[in-house]
Amino acid sequence: MAKRPYVLLSVAMSIDGYIDDASDTPLALSNEADFDRVDEVRAGCDAILVGAGTIRADDPRLLVRSPSRRADRVLRGLTETPLKVTITRDADLDPGRRFFSLGDVEKIVYATSPCADKARDRLSGVATIVDAGDPLDLPAVLSDLSARGVTRLMVEGGQAVHTLFLTSGLVDELHLVIAPFFVGDSRAARFITDGAFPHNPANPLRLAETRPIGDVVLLRYLPTAPSIPSEPPHLPDEPR
Repeated sequence: MAKRPYVLLSVAMSIDGYIDDASDTPLALSNEADFDRVDEVRAGCDAILVGAGTIRADDPRLLVRSPSRRADRVLRGLTETPLKVTITRDADLDPGRRFFSLGDVEKIVYATSPCADKARDRLSGVATIVDAGDPLDLPAVLSDLSARGVTRLMVEGGQAVHTLFLTSGLVDELHLVIAPFFVGDSRAARFITDGAFPHNPANPLRLAETRPIGDVVLLRYLPTAPSIPSEPPHLPDEPR
């Protein structure tokens, strides 16, 4: 088996399983204390991965916010903030987004083969473009990241990316934060794509930690066994 990074998947959702609402602005699903916890986790990783849809919808910075944590990384011979990574099947990415424009760190775009040339034309000078196959070969993506020195990868969404990693059996740890409210809007994105998993209570995740953080709660899960997809995983449409 090819060497790959340790994969930590991080997500916040409402009580009823939504990671956003249907408005044009991102929904705050956490609090400042939990944002600081996420910042600490980021500082301990070598790379952060989000989907192209998240870049379009949220324009995330994906930077380590704490000056002391950035300084500590530099003292350890690392960049101030982890590498930024995204995956895409259509290369519909704006080079002016903060994913590309902020942070003195390499940005890597894994593009499916049909759109790799388009990605190079659009993102030349702001990102490294890697042909990731057709359909996207997620184990090969992780192997390539490992070859680039990434030993710990933080995956921050959105729905399509969470689903892809989990159905591929390539998540080593799940940080699930529950916000104390309901969204209740079928137009909004859920944590996981509907129908992605069979009903399988015989293979549950193992709860390793429960931590209240103000009015939210962190559930930290570890897999009991790798999930086996029924067919080769693919990168679905790119919602948030």
